[in-house]
Amino acid sequence: MCRNIKTLFNFEPPATDLEIESASLQFVRKLSGFTKPSKANEAAFDQAVEEVSRVAGELLNSLVTNAPPRDREIELAKARARTAKRFGRV
Repeated sequence: MCRNIKTLFNFEPPATDLEIESASLQFVRKLSGFTKPSKANEAAFDQAVEEVSRVAGELLNSLVTNAPPRDREIELAKARARTAKRFGRV
């Protein structure tokens, strides 16, 4: 359920609004236990996703580091290598 919750800080290029929203959606899904809320809970669910996205964006914009930004392509290649090793795929 939480596949889209990934580290978003200190990447070049920076995390997009869509990436932050996707992570926020997964977070709210995990907390609520709903993949898709009922009509009765839809407004509260959508509001939570919106607020978590806003706060996550503020967090990412306020964090500082001396480490050089990571390259998304390199990190993706590392993740694929870990997956191949773990599941025996080439």
